[in-house]
Amino acid sequence: MKSAKKFQTIIIAALAFGSLLSGQAFALDKVTFGTNWLAEAEHGGFYQAVADGTYEKYGLDVKIVQGGPQANNRLLLATGKLDFYMGANMIQAFTSVEQNVPTLSVASLFQKDPYIFMSHPGQGFDRWEDLPKATAFVGKENLTSVYQWLRLAYGFKEERVKPYTFNPAPFIADKKSIQQGYLTAEPYAVESQGGFKPNVFLLADYGYDSYSTTIDVRSETIEKNPDLVQRFVDASIIGWYNYMYGDNTKANALIKKDNPDQNDAQIAFSIARMKEYGIVDSGDSLKLGIGAMTDERMKSFFDKMQKSGVIKADLDYRKSYDLRFINKGVGLNLRPKN
Repeated sequence: MKSAKKFQTIIIAALAFGSLLSGQAFALDKVTFGTNWLAEAEHGGFYQAVADGTYEKYGLDVKIVQGGPQANNRLLLATGKLDFYMGANMIQAFTSVEQNVPTLSVASLFQKDPYIFMSHPGQGFDRWEDLPKATAFVGKENLTSVYQWLRLAYGFKEERVKPYTFNPAPFIADKKSIQQGYLTAEPYAVESQGGFKPNVFLLADYGYDSYSTTIDVRSETIEKNPDLVQRFVDASIIGWYNYMYGDNTKANALIKKDNPDQNDAQIAFSIARMKEYGIVDSGDSLKLGIGAMTDERMKSFFDKMQKSGVIKADLDYRKSYDLRFINKGVGLNLRPKN
């Protein structure tokens, strides 16, 4: 009798231990991902990977931490408070190298930076070459970066600049002006508030070849846990394919839950513009997959920024990125064939 009870105890313990091991084997890695602004369609692929279970399939439990005017998620990445961060452009990545911040860009979900200029139609500024003659509403940050390239490459003048305060009213009122913007945002605001469709000039189509919407990670994470980085990158890429080409209803619901200021019309406008201009999927990504980056493209952008005086010529820009996690064709089968 004692032997039977002892045997029963051993069996129960073994089953419990097996259950524990099984639970450990299937435990998801908890990951925090910080965006650089409030939730919007421009973050859609990441929300899609949460909504449709792609991150979970890759063994990840991802928490998206919104950015915004009062947040500094880039700093939280550098200090180890976040695991991954959504970078805005490669100027930020170059600056991290300059400041000895140990972070790198490991994927670019946008092949084209969505930075634009808008002009009033029929006012003498319908062509790109007309724009340097216009009054330009430009934000302070962009005045010291992209505008310096425009000055050198196309003859834009700083004396024509007026401060852009993220209010389209001055541009709407001044028909002889142009205004900076984000392809998926400001044109929608002007159409809604101004009652007209502005001319839109995507700077990426005129040589401004920065990558955008990057996945940034600490070098320490790459060294200690490259598998985690690979899984997050792969799942995010698949999320973007599904968001752009599949059913994104659940992802959009999560976006609106995080940011109630977003509405269906704004989200639909943003997705349509991203598709129309090839923001996510064009150029190198057509063969290498969404998220693609190349050494050649990185050198091209660095050369433009250092010649414009934005970045120091002796900066080792190669320390700003790592290509080992991308360019593998992940998700190419998810792109529609027609």
